[in-house]
Amino acid sequence: MEARSLAEAFASFEETWEPRVLAELNDQQVKVARLDGEFVWHAHEDADELFYVVDGDLTIEYRDDDREDAVHLGPGDLTVAPAGVEHRPVAHEETKVVLFEPAGTKNTGDADDSERTVEELERL
Repeated sequence: MEARSLAEAFASFEETWEPRVLAELNDQQVKVARLDGEFVWHAHEDADELFYVVDGDLTIEYRDDDREDAVHLGPGDLTVAPAGVEHRPVAHEETKVVLFEPAGTKNTGDADDSERTVEELERL
């Protein structure tokens, strides 16, 4: 049992779109990531994904049943991308986020994007 500092976690890396594991509980992982620009469209078939913005400006775009929606997030805001729903994070500036999702969830979900896929997450 220990306290974890988000400020220290974010200060420990500069890379974008490469989440780090900050904590684990009940087969879930709490991850921190820096985002900048557009990510790939993807879905996590069996996993919800929570996005909590610590700092920055983020939009989560959704595609579901031939319909497109978007949720805009600023500091202190969160949203959950439901399991099976195609989504794409778009950071309008460098944005610091906390992610909460089942352990083993691939960052690119069902997308075939080996350039953005992080195979082994660094633990902080």
